[in-house]
Amino acid sequence: MENIKVLSVGGSIVAPDKVDTVFVGNFKQAILDYLNEDPNRRLVFVVGGGGPARSYQKAYREIVENPDMDSQDWIGIMATRLNGELLKGVFGDECPDPVVTNPTAVKSFKGRILVAAGWKPGFSTDNDSVLLAENIGADTVINLSNIKKVYSADPKLDPNAVPLDRISWAEMRKLVGDKWVPGVNVPFDPVATKRASELKLKVITAAGNNIENMKKILVGSDFVGTTIGPE
Repeated sequence: MENIKVLSVGGSIVAPDKVDTVFVGNFKQAILDYLNEDPNRRLVFVVGGGGPARSYQKAYREIVENPDMDSQDWIGIMATRLNGELLKGVFGDECPDPVVTNPTAVKSFKGRILVAAGWKPGFSTDNDSVLLAENIGADTVINLSNIKKVYSADPKLDPNAVPLDRISWAEMRKLVGDKWVPGVNVPFDPVATKRASELKLKVITAAGNNIENMKKILVGSDFVGTTIGPE
C-alpha cells in the first residue's frame, strides 16, 4: 500500500540566515535512506521562507511608509519558492515534477518526492501543507521547525508556559488565535490550524534540525515533539 507523508519543512531550518548546507545535506541523506527502505514510501515537502523572507519583509516595512499585508506576503512567498527550487535541485531525479505553487491543483505526482512552496497571500506554507494533505489523502502532516514542542503559552511572555506532548485542535486554536500576520512566529499558522481542525488531521510538530528524531517520526517510533490531533 502506498505511504505518502507531508512534511512542512520550516524555512528557519533550511535557511535561518543563509542556506544551512550541512543541514540540507544531512536531511537529503536521511530522506533517501527512509525512501530506500520501502518502495511504497513517498514524500511531499512544503518549504518555508526562513531568514531571507523575514529579512526582505523587514526591509520593505522600513522603506515603505504604509506597508500592506499582501506585499509582505508576496515577498515571503517568493522566498519559499527559492527554497523550494533548492530542495528540488538537491533531490534531483527523485523530484521530477515542478515546484508546486497551488496546493489545490495537486491530485498526484511523479517520482518519490514532490516539493511545494508558498501559494498566495493570507496564510503561511503551514496551510499549503494542510491543503496538500487534504488533496492527496494524507492523514498526517509532520511540521519541522525550529521549536522542539508546542508550549501551553508563549514561553517568551509567560514564565509558567510548559512544553506539551499532545494538544487538541480546540486548545491549539485558542493558543494561536484566528488572525494571520505575515512573518508571525507561532507553532502552526492560524489559518492552517482552523482547516486542519475541520479535517480532523493529525499534525506532529518537532525540531527539524534533529535528524535522528525526524527519522523516528517518519517510521512511527517514539519521538520528541508535540502531536496536535483530533479531540
